[in-house]
Amino acid sequence: MKLLKKLSLLKKRRWRIRKKINGTSERPRLTVHFSNKNIYAQCIDDVSGHTLVQVSSIGSTDVKANKDGAIQLGKSIAEKAVAAGIDTVVFDRSGRLYHGCVKSFAEAAREGGLKF
Repeated sequence: MKLLKKLSLLKKRRWRIRKKINGTSERPRLTVHFSNKNIYAQCIDDVSGHTLVQVSSIGSTDVKANKDGAIQLGKSIAEKAVAAGIDTVVFDRSGRLYHGCVKSFAEAAREGGLKF
């Protein structure tokens, strides 16, 4: 399959999910993005358009874009969110299937104290 076709299918999945979920200040949207080298996660208030809490693996030498790194970042964002007063979120997997790194990130965030 050509790269442009893969990217367009990913974009369609992402927007199909995004039209169903919306983050508010009481229950923000927890989005996660995995690149080949890094992991990015943030809690977003879609009503005001602000990022409330964010964490990434950039600049960290021990966190990589694999399951172990996803677990570390899941716990990290849960700690930051609970410290900011956020206890419930809406999980946005950004068009990716719920298995592997996405699943381990979500389970680590739940163990850290977030409710989905």
